[in-house]
Amino acid sequence: MIFATVGTHEQPFNRLLEEIDRLKETGIILEDVIIQTGYSTYEPRYCEWHKLLPYDDMVKNVEHARIVITHGGPASFIMPLQIGKIPVVVPRQYEFHEHVNNHQAQFTKAVKERYGNIIPVYNISELADVIVRYDSIISSMPAGIMSNNGAFNKQVELLVKGLFRNDQETDRWQK
Repeated sequence: MIFATVGTHEQPFNRLLEEIDRLKETGIILEDVIIQTGYSTYEPRYCEWHKLLPYDDMVKNVEHARIVITHGGPASFIMPLQIGKIPVVVPRQYEFHEHVNNHQAQFTKAVKERYGNIIPVYNISELADVIVRYDSIISSMPAGIMSNNGAFNKQVELLVKGLFRNDQETDRWQK
């Protein structure tokens, strides 16, 4: 299954929805597709779609999806990363009246350069190739992101182990 989300920004992201629907119609996408369309005006004809989904449903869809396609909003692609999925990120672009500026494209580029754990698609005509080659693309990429809680817990664990080691050495010197 493929799950796609365009978030909840009030400007439509019809360009992405139309392309996913076209790929499903032409048989490039063979599996089921569920799309959260937000405030887009295009209504997919070949995919299951919902304007908005409760967060729990979004998480379930991401967990069950083989491929997750998101817009460039950080919350939409960080959640799949936390679940261990490598999302395809199609940033909304100002030139298509999908957002107020190009911050999604800039942020997507920065995340790709720094972490390398997303697949950016800036030109919608490249989406079909990315979907077809998805498994081979992700085979050489890092999955997920390390949560701050996990990093914090690891540092505390090392600190505690060090303290116990020091306490044991102190006990030996006192005996």
